[in-house]
Amino acid sequence: MTAIVAAAVLAGAIFTGTGAAQADTSPPNASTPRTVAADALPTAQINGVVWSQKIVGNTVYVGGEFTRARPAGASAGTSEVSRNNLMAYNLSTGVMTSFNPSVNGVVRAITASPDGSRIYVGGGFSTVGGVARTRLAAFSTATGALLSGWNPTANGTVRALGASGSTVYAGGSFTSTSGQSRQKAASFSASTGAVGTWKGTIPDGAVNALTISPNGDRVIIGGSFTSYNGATTPGYGMAATNSSTGAAVAWNIGKLIRNAGPNGAILSLTSDADGVYGTGYDFGSGAMFEGTFRASWSNGNTVWIEDCHGDTYSAVPVGNVVYTTAHAHFCGNIGGFPETNPRSYHRTLTFSKAATCTITRNVTGGSYFNFEGRPCPTLLAFYPDINTGTFTGQGQGPWNVAANSQYVLYGGEFTIVNNKRQQGLTRFAVSSIAPDREGPKATGTSFQPTLSTPSANSVKVTWKSNYDRDNEQLTYQVLRNGVVVRTQTGLSVDWRRPTISWTDTGRSGGTSYTYQVRATDPFGNTVTGSSASIRATGAANKEAPAATITPNAPADAPDATVTPDILPVPEVVPAPVPDPDILPVPEVVPAPVLEPDPGVKPLPDDEPLPIPEVPAD
Repeated sequence: MTAIVAAAVLAGAIFTGTGAAQADTSPPNASTPRTVAADALPTAQINGVVWSQKIVGNTVYVGGEFTRARPAGASAGTSEVSRNNLMAYNLSTGVMTSFNPSVNGVVRAITASPDGSRIYVGGGFSTVGGVARTRLAAFSTATGALLSGWNPTANGTVRALGASGSTVYAGGSFTSTSGQSRQKAASFSASTGAVGTWKGTIPDGAVNALTISPNGDRVIIGGSFTSYNGATTPGYGMAATNSSTGAAVAWNIGKLIRNAGPNGAILSLTSDADGVYGTGYDFGSGAMFEGTFRASWSNGNTVWIEDCHGDTYSAVPVGNVVYTTAHAHFCGNIGGFPETNPRSYHRTLTFSKAATCTITRNVTGGSYFNFEGRPCPTLLAFYPDINTGTFTGQGQGPWNVAANSQYVLYGGEFTIVNNKRQQGLTRFAVSSIAPDREGPKATGTSFQPTLSTPSANSVKVTWKSNYDRDNEQLTYQVLRNGVVVRTQTGLSVDWRRPTISWTDTGRSGGTSYTYQVRATDPFGNTVTGSSASIRATGAANKEAPAATITPNAPADAPDATVTPDILPVPEVVPAPVPDPDILPVPEVVPAPVLEPDPGVKPLPDDEPLPIPEVPAD
């Protein structure tokens, strides 16, 4: 059973034919896992930041810091209705529901009862709809009503929740619950709210995340705490506990990944029957991990690590894919994108659930830990564009990801998704129910061939690969004077766009020829770039040989040459085509205002600031 986690503390060569592409909505290799499509579906919007999401049936419950919500497509400040820090929308349509409990403070965590009949929320609030509720509350999913019989309290922020059987588990920065001493971790009766027996000794930091084993016998916790029940190996930032008593049990990955203290933490934990998935951040001494890990339920052994550089805030497994949200700027140690200058980010990384590779030596220098030789997953081709928002002042976009077998949902403070206005929430779906209209992105002169005459009666056509947000393999057609004379395939993503070349022989000397290149994805989405012209050299032909004007020529035609880039330096993604929905002005972020904790040391722009605390009573 998974738990919805409280917010964060804060040389490509071209391939032809049907080579082994990475995963996307239509991978050429049937054994490669498919991702959802990159089409952003219409979804309700909010005016602040989303910290937590929970899918219950066909309803998505959303918690965070916001005061208003509006329909998909509505500009900020228009068509808005009141929704204070907790709302819901229909998973299939993205349309907001009438659920409007009006919580007077931040909602950090949401989980559901095993039967889906109620949701539990935690955060920094003190009332719900004017009724006293101190940082914990429960609601009926049938009626949306606040449950009067469930009223435990916590004297500090609740950051993480999970439910199993008849017990609700909570983690945070509190030191007592309902008047009983509980250091950062507590359990409650799911029906009455009575304080349970699960507890541990956590003298510092906070519990940011927790997840529960499928059979309910263990609770894994993660955060910024530096010891658990007096132990530090494991116990430093992570611990596995007995779900009844809180006693520590084996958790071997906690001996390797050590993130805690003021400069690092484990930010999220989710799980399924196959294991536990965790994410973290590192910004100095006392921490060493920024990516995602998978550990087994058997003693917490390491299954894989992806050590992409850049804090990772949330992860969720779906089938044989793991979706994450981060501000990753380097994945070169696992065969992904290199560091760029100026720095560029990928905020929605997706990985195979299986270990498929081995981490190479870290080449970026600095204080990054070297995970060389450890197993890693494959980085998959799913790259929707999500921008950074301004609400928290931390320079981030999505903070949380949730999913089921058909949808993947991102929540955060972003304001634009795939070059369309969309604030705080967005949905993506499997290809069978998605529009599948995300096609090749480079257009016009950004997708124009370069022509040369390497020898008499021949023209060499060279172009940079196009790229697609959710399909790595594209089909290319070369058009000569409007007629297709060459067809081949190639693999590319936005950060790896190899150069392709083909030589058109049998041309007539002294004759001018015009060439274009057309790119098509597996769903028929097509882009034809700008044309270029050249005069062929050599003797004039009475008639060009028919063999050189063969539409849809096979990719391995003897006169075809395929030339990889000499240096696989990532290209700057072309500027998106202007859209009337997007105004070239900054978003105005309405209230509420996120107040920083004056006692927290500010971090540079590249790293998130710690989450403001709700002071203990």
